[in-house]
Amino acid sequence: MIQPALDEAAIRGKTRELCEAIVRQPAFAELRRDIERFLDDRDAQDQYRHVTEKGRLLQSRQHAGVQVTNDEFDEFDRQRTLLLQNPVAMAFLEAQQSMNAIQDEVNKFISKTFELGRLPTEEDLACDNEGGCGTGCGCKG
Repeated sequence: MIQPALDEAAIRGKTRELCEAIVRQPAFAELRRDIERFLDDRDAQDQYRHVTEKGRLLQSRQHAGVQVTNDEFDEFDRQRTLLLQNPVAMAFLEAQQSMNAIQDEVNKFISKTFELGRLPTEEDLACDNEGGCGTGCGCKG
């Protein structure tokens, strides 16, 4: 069976328009600056890497049933607090969170379009739980 072809050029063009709209946002330039500042700051990167690795190690140890001592947790918490007090690292973390939120919103919109076979409404987008939100939501799940 022959599948109908989507107009890939039109889709690509509209995707470019979306990306241009995102890039034109003044806040987007600020987010990029915060990320670039972090990428230029070796100390902030090392501090971030250390806290991230230590957090993963403690989490994997807990998951494996190994007891994490109070001293280990306190040291991790101290390092994490220092990281969050670093303005370059904090701006990076906030920028990263903002960019992830934008990506999530775009992905959610596109996924709902494929799922529903139509342009989603605000109500459709508000209900993002798989299988529905439960009673009183009004979603179709």
